[in-house]
Order: sequence, then structure tokens, then C-alpha cells
Amino acid sequence: MSTDSADLAAEYVPRLRANLDDVLDFWLPRCLDDEHGGYRLSYDRQGEFAGNTDKMVVTQARMTWLFARLTRSAAVDGDYTEEARLGYEFLRDELRDDEHGGYYWEVSRDGDVLKPRKHLYGQSFVLYALSEYHRATGDEEARDLAVELFETVDDAAKDHEHGGYDEYFEPDWTQVTEGTTYLANIEPDWSPKESGDAVLDPTLKLMNTHLHLLEAVTAFYRATGHETGRERLHELLDVCTNTVVRKQLTACTDKYDPDWTPRLDDEDFRVVSYGHDLENVWLTMEAADALGVSTSLFEDLYERLFDFSLAHGYDDERGGFYFFGPLDGDATNRVKAWWVQAECATAALRMYEQTGEDRYREVFERTYEFVEEHVVDDEVGEWHSGVTDDLEPVGRKGAMYKGAYHNGRALLECIEALESR
Repeated sequence: MSTDSADLAAEYVPRLRANLDDVLDFWLPRCLDDEHGGYRLSYDRQGEFAGNTDKMVVTQARMTWLFARLTRSAAVDGDYTEEARLGYEFLRDELRDDEHGGYYWEVSRDGDVLKPRKHLYGQSFVLYALSEYHRATGDEEARDLAVELFETVDDAAKDHEHGGYDEYFEPDWTQVTEGTTYLANIEPDWSPKESGDAVLDPTLKLMNTHLHLLEAVTAFYRATGHETGRERLHELLDVCTNTVVRKQLTACTDKYDPDWTPRLDDEDFRVVSYGHDLENVWLTMEAADALGVSTSLFEDLYERLFDFSLAHGYDDERGGFYFFGPLDGDATNRVKAWWVQAECATAALRMYEQTGEDRYREVFERTYEFVEEHVVDDEVGEWHSGVTDDLEPVGRKGAMYKGAYHNGRALLECIEALESR
């Protein structure tokens, strides 16, 4: 394949556009809940409704964000304002806690509160959605709600002693220190669970949460110019490019004590998530760009994060990235999850832009070609939740954590990146 950027765009932009159209055709109009607002996101492998009508804040916000982002993009045809408004109004009217601020974790289809606790992972996606909705529509109410949410989270959850944020809270923003959390859990086939409960020490700080806070505060700062938002974005950029990186490897780990001591005592914590490490690459590029910081400062880090993931988590034979593996060896979970391919392909293309090195272009090409051949469901539409090492699809098309956010965003970002060269 040609190394020329124009040739790369000519070959891949039409394919990416067709893929994005197919993803949107799967979700629209089937996900739109015109009766109660928000989105219905529970679908089996054949695209049939899978029975869960409850609405969880993360995926409701992610879909709101996607439709707003599509509306703002000049790279796609069509206006998705009404689809975005359906999610925005559900966030505002049903998931928002009018008394204490912030957003509940989960409500019923018509808005009865089922899980009222507040986890910053969920708040981050609402901030992401509100900020993008304001950028796409100019809606000042959305801007005001974004500012309100950011200031509520910053007042309640900012850890001024150790840096970063505490994560789990009761509805009144009292910190949760023990018991069940609402963070993502995974079924054995690596499709997201419909019930999202997990038992995890709620005082831990997570790379994953801070990574998504980084993407949210990036969008928030771009939308509002909020000065404290700028300060926090600098700090989150430092967390994601320094604190969470195990520098001797170089790779990231997810679990930390409140003072950011890495939790490596549990074998389940001594793992590297290749998708998160490479998602971290391009999201910190975005944050740096918003702050006016040169991404060249982080180029060595990015190259070494890629080196580790390519050495231990990449399929040299068929392309694509595995789910995760240990700090000291190769991938042990060899399912290729849909979101991992999406984030790694985006990061590879961004690294090709950053460095001009052909190896990143080749990783983008081979990962995307694996997606087209094995992850995209040509018969039903959408992407499979995952593909096993035997190339068998697993998981649902839509679930508590699976909507069109990762793949829709990746397709759009790659189209825009290629068209801008």
C-alpha cells in the first residue's frame, strides 16, 4: 500500500464512511425512545431487542455525545440534532439529581431512579455529552448544565491533597468507602453485562475513570473556556502521561490507592489493557492540543506505549489487538473487543500523523482491515462485541456498555484525520 497520505485517504475514507453509515443504520431509528426519551440500547447478536429497558447514565450520555458530535462534524452528511436532543433532554429531566446535583447511575425506561449513587465515570460522560451538545447546537442551557456539573464534581470529589479525584459517592455526595459499586463488570464471553454491578474497593482511584475525565474536561474546556477547567485539564494530562504509567515497561495500570500508590498486589490488577493504553495516546493528544501544549513533548511516551502493546497485545498474523495481558508477558485474554480495535486504530492513525512512521500506518491499515473482515456484521449491521482467537463472534450488539460510541467516534475521527492531511 502506498505511503502517500492522499492515497491513504483515497483508499480508506470511502470505506470508513460506508462503515459509519452501516453503524448508524443499525441504531437509527431502533434506539430512539420517542415515548419516554433517551435511547433503548439492549439488542442481541441478531439485532432483536434483548429485554432490558433500564437506562444507564454512561451509555445514554455516550449516545447523546455521538449524535451531537456527528451534528458538529463537516465530514458527514445529515443533521443529528433531534437524535441528540432526545438524549440531552433525558439526561436533563430524568437522570439529573435536582436536589444535590450530578447524575444518577441508572433509571428505569421512564425515569424512576434505580441506582442513585454517583460514580465519576458516569459524571464524566455526562460532562462530555453536555459540552459537545453545546458546541454542536449553541444551546446555552446545555452550557450552564455543563458548568454546573463540572463545579459540582470539582467541589465534591477533587482530592486536593493527593491529586486527581475521589470516585464513588452517595446521592448527597458523601464519599462511599465500602460495599458494592456500579463500575463496569464483564460477562465471561466479554460482552458487557446488562447489570453493571461489581464489587471493588470504592476508595481506589482508577486510570480508566481519570482517562474519561480527561476527555470530558477537554471537551468542557473547549466549549466554555472555564479557567478552573483549564487547571484541572493540565493536572489530568499529567495523571494520564505520568502517574498511571509504569515507566520501566512502559505500560499503564488501572488501580491505585488514594495517594496514587499503584495496587499491584492482586494478580487481577497486574494487567495491561491495550485498548486503554492506546486510547490514552490519542486522548492526551487532544487534551494537549486544547491546552496549546506541544504533543512532541509526549512522543517518546507514545512510542513506548505502542511498543509494549505491539509486542504483547497485537496479532502480527491477522492484525488487531487483544483485550489484555499481564505486565510481564503476552496477552492472556485473546478476545478482540470491538472498542479495543476502534481505539487502537484511531491511535495508530494519529501516531502516523504525529511521526510519519510507516509502522503506524501499517497498524492502522491491518487493524481496520481486521475490523472490516471479522468485526463488522455485514448481515445484521453494527460491530460484534468481540471476536475470539478462532474468529468466532461473541456478545450482543447493544448492552449496558455497548452503543455506537467507540466505533462511531473512531470512524468519524479517522475520516476527519485523513481528510485533513
